[in-house]
Amino acid sequence: MVTSYGDGLFRFGEETVTGSILLFPESVYSWNVTKAEDITPESFSRVIDKADDIEILLLGMGSRLTQVPMAWRQVLKPHGIVIEPMDTGAACRTYNVLVSEARRVAAAMIAV
Repeated sequence: MVTSYGDGLFRFGEETVTGSILLFPESVYSWNVTKAEDITPESFSRVIDKADDIEILLLGMGSRLTQVPMAWRQVLKPHGIVIEPMDTGAACRTYNVLVSEARRVAAAMIAV
């Protein structure tokens, strides 16, 4: 669960991760993205590797929502993953709710 975010980092209880992240219920990874323009279809390779455990990918796009290119949706769709874009704060809150409901969720979040 995300306990806080901001100032370029995310907190999970006592653990802190600086920068953007890929978040799964069992793990968190640094994500080499600082703004939406940095994202390419290849940016989702780790998500695709875990596709059997994911039905929804929350995409925290920073401080404001921007349009998701069709190429991002097309790279995830064959793996049964639906991408849901929102600002990073909303993605953190939604992730926590969906994890508590035992949903098959992951999040890719740009640090704010």
